[in-house]
Amino acid sequence: MKRIAILGSTGSIGKSALAVVVSHSDRVQVVGLAAGQNVDLLAQQIHQFKPTVVSLSSPDAVERLRGSGALGQGISAYGENGLTEVATHPDVDFVLCASSGTAALEATLAAIEAGKTIALANKEVLVMAGSLMVEAARRHKVKIFPVDSEHNAIYQCVDGRASDVVRYVLTASGGPFREREIEEFGSVTPEEALEHPTWAMGPKITVDSATMMNKGLEVIEARWLFDAHPDQIDVVIHPQSVVHSLVEFRDGSMIAQLGVTDMRLPIQYALSYPERWTTPLASLDLTACGPLEFLAPDTQRFPCLSLAYKVLSGGGGLSTVLNAANEVAVAAFLSDRLAFNEISSVIEQTLNAAWGRSSETPSSLSDVREVDAWARVFSESVIAE
Repeated sequence: MKRIAILGSTGSIGKSALAVVVSHSDRVQVVGLAAGQNVDLLAQQIHQFKPTVVSLSSPDAVERLRGSGALGQGISAYGENGLTEVATHPDVDFVLCASSGTAALEATLAAIEAGKTIALANKEVLVMAGSLMVEAARRHKVKIFPVDSEHNAIYQCVDGRASDVVRYVLTASGGPFREREIEEFGSVTPEEALEHPTWAMGPKITVDSATMMNKGLEVIEARWLFDAHPDQIDVVIHPQSVVHSLVEFRDGSMIAQLGVTDMRLPIQYALSYPERWTTPLASLDLTACGPLEFLAPDTQRFPCLSLAYKVLSGGGGLSTVLNAANEVAVAAFLSDRLAFNEISSVIEQTLNAAWGRSSETPSSLSDVREVDAWARVFSESVIAE
């Protein structure tokens, strides 16, 4: 029986994870749930899964949860620092980090230091603090399982043969603007950017898919997850999203992972490893897939992808700067304060300003937070010009 905590239980990944729990209730027990402000949904989850410990992102939300009557006897509830309390609870042995944003940094590091197995669906953890997390996992002999479909696919393809891998290939749908004229990017509306052709995701990550920054962040994650050199990590456009990623071995062989586009599959793989559990999902029908296309990404169309590779070559805290500037720029776009084609420009200007001051690798999460705060202030000033 695996005893799990889910950070971000009311988000899309968290809900998918709980669906896996329902399918395999004889193998998985929910011990902890952490959410943001969605009191009503968390109350429903508490009623169904009966965790020992829960948290919300503010004391006010916790009080509303208490008022709902959802907290039965023996359930501990936390507000501030609640993510860490849930992630390090002594009865938890497996932590799924599915919360969005930077709030999960401290909780994930604390869970690693407490010896918990980690399943990671939060990009910021490795993009901002990859060296710290990987080193802590090495010291405490902790496994980090990727839950992102692309990295999870690579993990399955490698299957213990990392020394034989010469290339990691991440696939990308290309987003909604793969074939739109570049000259029209300045008139793209938030509504258009939020129409993803394949996946149903939150607003920020959907815009990241439209700019291909999501794939740039995944390149950075792959560097840390697989101890890969940037030259070993490639991206290809695969509009059908059937092949989730591939690896190439030294003998020229390539192995790909295929599957339906449903996040329950990579979540279940992380939970079941090294076993394979039966899934209630329908099998992929290869005869219905049609032709599968693989195209080189156009970095003139998607400059954010090039910026991510540039950051990897510069090292240090530059990936934190990239992430912060992107979050600020995307928020400005979604609030109609910035044009779609200006997102990459804001990020690039912030990176250029940071190149000298953020070249050292952060030695602590406080260093990461300091770089993050500076980048947010600077990128806001670029937008305000």
